[in-house]
Amino acid sequence: MTQPHITEIITQLSRVLLGKPEQIKLALTCILARGHLLIEDLPGMGKTSLSHGIAQSLGLSYQRVQFTSDMLPADILGVSIFDKEQSQFVFHPGPIFKQMILADEINRASPKTQSALLEAMAEHQITVDGITHPLPSPFFVIATQNPSEQAGTFPLPESQLDRFMMRLSIGYPSPEAELAMLKGHDQSPQGSSLPQCITQLELSQLQQGVEKVSASDALLGYILALVEASRTQNEGFGLSPRASKALLQASKAWAFIHKRSYLVPEDVQAVFSAVAEHRIRSSSQQQGEALSQKILSNVNPIL
Repeated sequence: MTQPHITEIITQLSRVLLGKPEQIKLALTCILARGHLLIEDLPGMGKTSLSHGIAQSLGLSYQRVQFTSDMLPADILGVSIFDKEQSQFVFHPGPIFKQMILADEINRASPKTQSALLEAMAEHQITVDGITHPLPSPFFVIATQNPSEQAGTFPLPESQLDRFMMRLSIGYPSPEAELAMLKGHDQSPQGSSLPQCITQLELSQLQQGVEKVSASDALLGYILALVEASRTQNEGFGLSPRASKALLQASKAWAFIHKRSYLVPEDVQAVFSAVAEHRIRSSSQQQGEALSQKILSNVNPIL
């Protein structure tokens, strides 16, 4: 199984986000698994550059929406305005009607505005004034989030966190990568555009290829054991059935990226923290990574 397009995309994104191959692979894994991505980190770490680079590399229509405390749901979804000539209300679509939405600093908006994304993320449609409007296909939300201890943030509720398939933290670059950035070796798309690496038909074919990755009963048992372990530990929340499906899909996408047509335990282990940690941590916990790693260490695959 070969995916030359995947290698090309990863190589191109690696020139945008220097020294972060694992985060780039996980972000692409989320897209190929048809999931939404949450990137949580300090400002200035490259969250926006990564999302913009993904949209350009995949040839998707893209809209960045800056979330603020005074934003209203209509600023995202759109609004109906009365047209005198037609003597009726006409719906004017908002930025949500793009194939990829960057919800920048999503936790700076109020819970009411945050909730405007719930139906869109779960059902790929929105409802305004009792009328349902389908969203384009494919449709992805990449949201960035500042650390909750920073001023002016509203924590995302668990119901919304659960709709993000994966959560990433980019982290500080290595000294070598930061030196290369200062020398201008990165190709951050500020004022410029990256070449499109793939057509939407080819993206759809890759996503269909992910669906064909097989998982043995023993491997499915391993995933269920991890999920059950999360529900019986006492430090955080347990994983939902939506999370168990997300774990399977993300594992398949990771295997597909690494040119395998079947799952192995290492695929599940590679994506488990990204899928689980934002779901199992409580609102008082700053990190769930320690919990996810603890669950991984306590559950052994029986194959």
